[in-house]
Amino acid sequence: MAFDDTLLDDPARLADADAAGLLRATAMAGAQVRSAVEMAAEVELAARLDVGRPRAVVLVGRRGVGQAVVRLIAALLTPECPVPVVVAEVAPSWVGALDVVYAHTDDPADRELATSLERAGRYGATVVLSAPAEGPVAASVAGKGVLLAPRVVTGSGQAFARTLVAGLLTVSVLNLLEVDFDALADELDAEAERSHLGHESFVNPAKALALRLAERTPLLWGLDPVATAVADHAAYVLAAEAAVVADAAEYQQAVSRAALHRSAVVDTSGRDIFADPDDPAAGSRFRTLLLAVRTDAAALQARRNATEMFPSADVVDVADEIQVSVPVLAAILALRFELAAVYLGLAAGSIGGASRFAPVQA
Repeated sequence: MAFDDTLLDDPARLADADAAGLLRATAMAGAQVRSAVEMAAEVELAARLDVGRPRAVVLVGRRGVGQAVVRLIAALLTPECPVPVVVAEVAPSWVGALDVVYAHTDDPADRELATSLERAGRYGATVVLSAPAEGPVAASVAGKGVLLAPRVVTGSGQAFARTLVAGLLTVSVLNLLEVDFDALADELDAEAERSHLGHESFVNPAKALALRLAERTPLLWGLDPVATAVADHAAYVLAAEAAVVADAAEYQQAVSRAALHRSAVVDTSGRDIFADPDDPAAGSRFRTLLLAVRTDAAALQARRNATEMFPSADVVDVADEIQVSVPVLAAILALRFELAAVYLGLAAGSIGGASRFAPVQA
């Protein structure tokens, strides 16, 4: 189905197309943060994690949003973190009483994860689990670990905020990362409001992003490790919600893939300067987006190098708009891509009301 850009500026049609309420569910990111903070207080997470400095922090991400979330938390922690940070798909066999494990899954019957968490608890590791309250995974930590079950129920594709905040609460309680959770919730609410379906594309950052990505192959290249982790999540939601295949990589890694990098340079630098940048027939087959979150010297140098190589690339940097901490910036950027993916999917017909997929009558 062809991309219908007129849908994005027609709130009534948008609402009808979004029969499943994906825009509303995605916009509840701030509510997810608040509910996770309340849950952590009720289960006394701080007291349960009063273990001193751990030998290692193990971040376990499974299918869906979990993998990008644990990579993002690891990027936020390193390189200043005073303890080793390990990213894994299951709790490693070596974890023990001196280690802290944070794990997330949306599959309550994930037996491979359940087995590894049960073993970690048996060996004395401190386990924090973000997962549904019922099933083998939750049972694997019963009496041994801390379960942060979701209270704001959404689909797995809209679980990024609650997954992220559960992990951030864990490392924050361990005094490994400072996070203002009230500011995080408030800024996610503000981003959802800026990207409300009633706002026109020229003032709506998520709609504008969707239009930039439409009918292109997005190259989402991070200029710092935090931005690269957000790019991973962006590629996931674009595939999940808009059936768009995107490349996500750290910029230096993108440079090393010579053929793709060279093709992207030629496509963007060879474009007709008088062409409409939103006309697929006149422009590049790629849309190169350089994602930035951190503003340290290394990130700024990477940005200078990348923009010299790609003068026409879009630099997506919410720090230019909002002055908040790095964890909050990362969450805002992730939410912007989530909303853009839903708008893109609705306008392209890859998601939406059943009537949009009805066969044409002869």
